[in-house]
Amino acid sequence: MRDFSFVQARSRADAVALAHLPDTMVVAGGTEILNWMRIGIVAPDRVIDITRIQGMEGVEPLPNGGVRIGALTKLNDAAQHPLIRDGYPVFSEAILKSASAQIRNLATIGGNPLQRVRCPYFRADEPTPCNKRTPGSGCAALHGSNEKHAIFGWTNDCVAVHPADPPVALAALDAVYVTDDGGAGRRIPAGSFNVLPGQDPSAHSVLRRGEIITAIEIGPHAPKSAYLKIRERESYEYATVSAAVALDLEGDVIRRARIALGSVAMRPWRLAETERRIAGHALGSAAIAAAVDAGFAEARPLSSNAYKIKLARNAVLRTIELAARA
Repeated sequence: MRDFSFVQARSRADAVALAHLPDTMVVAGGTEILNWMRIGIVAPDRVIDITRIQGMEGVEPLPNGGVRIGALTKLNDAAQHPLIRDGYPVFSEAILKSASAQIRNLATIGGNPLQRVRCPYFRADEPTPCNKRTPGSGCAALHGSNEKHAIFGWTNDCVAVHPADPPVALAALDAVYVTDDGGAGRRIPAGSFNVLPGQDPSAHSVLRRGEIITAIEIGPHAPKSAYLKIRERESYEYATVSAAVALDLEGDVIRRARIALGSVAMRPWRLAETERRIAGHALGSAAIAAAVDAGFAEARPLSSNAYKIKLARNAVLRTIELAARA
């Protein structure tokens, strides 16, 4: 780890101005950045602490029936807020399953989607071929250890997955990330915040230099929703597969379903074909399973992860049941 300067921003304008400087990283909860610096993933000249900025924390209702969550809101505070806990069970559950209580008390809602991939080659102490770490060097996981890697959206340049839980729920809820870049800022759909390898194998998110997340906005309440995380052990562990489902029901008939998978691609993966086919069918009918199967038509396993297709399919079916009972 090399020397770096540490600066505390006092306002959003201050943070954005500093973030525009080259070789600069923004930190809030700071639960990951030291690990990245220790193993050489990043080596910034300066680190900007934004935790002192006022007005970027808390949960508030929106006129459309949705909510706005400040980017500096701690994960635990968001998960336990009545507006989130009661209105968006899928999001509350995803947060509570994302990390240990100690980390959730430090990590922020705005920082969580900026996690980087958990590929062992990306995080190796000694450099290995990895286009995310050294652009143009190749992808060691393509024909290497890829049991936990992608079944959707991968290319020969990168087969990693995004590991975070809350963004999967946010994608299923059609949430947006609100940003500030010193100008008009942007409203970025949660489902397209992370970059697929076919767009740029070296990139992690669509954030530009000098752009910071200031809030997350979610639409009207989704009480019939649930999150399922499948992992090797129940204690703090990243998902092998996760599923987020939000249902609009009329009796036992699904009028609308929003379904996102986690740890299957470099971004939360919406099962658009399943969503289209499942509408109008009754819970428990054979049509539900057929609709879910249709969502996996484009799944492509790697050499060691074909099991993830069946695992993810069954996770979706189970999460639909859980959401219906919420």
